[in-house]
Amino acid sequence: MFKIDRLAVSIGQKSILQSISLAINPGSVHAIMGPNGSGKSTLAYALMGHPHYIMNQGSIFLDGHDLSGLSIEKRAQAGLFLAFQHPIEIPGVTVFNFIKEAYYAITKIIISVKEFEQLLFEHMDLLKMDHGFAYRNLNAGFSGGEKKRLELLQMLILKPKIAILDEIDSGLDVDAIKIVAAGLQVARMADPTLSIIMITHYPRLLNYITPDCVHIMNNGTIIENGPAALAARIEQRGYDGISS
Repeated sequence: MFKIDRLAVSIGQKSILQSISLAINPGSVHAIMGPNGSGKSTLAYALMGHPHYIMNQGSIFLDGHDLSGLSIEKRAQAGLFLAFQHPIEIPGVTVFNFIKEAYYAITKIIISVKEFEQLLFEHMDLLKMDHGFAYRNLNAGFSGGEKKRLELLQMLILKPKIAILDEIDSGLDVDAIKIVAAGLQVARMADPTLSIIMITHYPRLLNYITPDCVHIMNNGTIIENGPAALAARIEQRGYDGISS
């Protein structure tokens, strides 16, 4: 189980999150929704251990172990993964080399270039990605859909326990959202115990992946929890239809 217990977070002197609590079972999908500025991305970065986001209160547990004081790399090794809303471009570093180094950093498994190429290509095939993609510079000149598919490729290779997806549908058209949703289904089939936290403004992605629970955030706190139907209410009435 992944458990967030009364988490409060600030950036500098500004309080952003107040008393966030969630319990997420293995294999479940949770959607976190809310308007701009509600604290969704702050929650994602705080869970991953970004040093600019200061935990003032609360704890984060994974399988009974407290991650609150751990560094980003230790949290990743414990099983957390964050897919970025805006993945950065790194010219001069290929997708292949980046993921190979990440694989070793997380697993500590030494693998030959040939073995890793086979591993990478197998997972690229699952996402219907051209193998030539592996030798392009990381995110350089990538379309929005290509960047998001690369985030999914990393998730498949690194095999986290908890995948936090920060607006992985942001800026994508309907066809690209379908590709992302298909990639998430592939990841869930590959590991039925994988838990997913999907952070989004809009319920479009949830039309293709039905969450077990939807949480609505506003002003740095969770104001309502409910089943997948809660996302449909957002689609019909907007966030003004939710109590604050």
